[in-house]
Amino acid sequence: MLPTDLDLPRILAIALLFAMWGLYGPILSALGRGTLNAQLHVVRMRWMRMLLQTHRDHRTFDALMMGHISNSMAFFGSATLLVLAGLLGTLANISRLYAAVMEIKFIPIMSLELFTIYFVTLTLILAICFFSFTYALRKLAYTLAMIGGLSEAPGDDPQSKIMIVETATVMTEAVKSLNTGIRGYYFALAAFFLFVGPYSCMLMTAAMSGLLLYRQGFSTTALAIERYVDAMNSGKSDGKP
Repeated sequence: MLPTDLDLPRILAIALLFAMWGLYGPILSALGRGTLNAQLHVVRMRWMRMLLQTHRDHRTFDALMMGHISNSMAFFGSATLLVLAGLLGTLANISRLYAAVMEIKFIPIMSLELFTIYFVTLTLILAICFFSFTYALRKLAYTLAMIGGLSEAPGDDPQSKIMIVETATVMTEAVKSLNTGIRGYYFALAAFFLFVGPYSCMLMTAAMSGLLLYRQGFSTTALAIERYVDAMNSGKSDGKP
């Protein structure tokens, strides 16, 4: 049975958390060019094409690049697992945590049941982050196998073109899962504000969403990537810094 103090604003606050996280990509696509990861897909296709056309014997540079991506995914996965283990351990003794948190002055009084729902919501977000990171590693393993299977034929024949596109696609999907997990940390921070109040959580969710949208569409990095992709698509650089 749901707690009596789980009213409509609190339900909406929790729903908004997951809605903004899940709809982040579609919202970006509706506003313009989509995520930076989607824009970098053409860069990855060129990367795979360069593997074939330059005939790098040992592909040391490419191995270093893939190793860096793999280490990043493994780091986030391991860190999230440690946090998740702590939260699950605390959940087994939630009543003591509830009593301690209720002593904080700016935390409003709530039932133990509602407190548990908030805590489970935070734990669920981090659990999704963990599985996103592990799924990203799995997709990266597929990518490595596909790179290893790239033919030595020139990149202009039909078979090579298909292999290039599909390898870049799987790599893009791997980074997409990684980004989903990283964005989850932003919304996990917003979930902390559930304990302060539903409207505080809604405000923090909107703030985190705005920050992410700004970084994806208007930051110096985002604008540089857009110019890079435009130059690649047009075959020439505009010379802007």
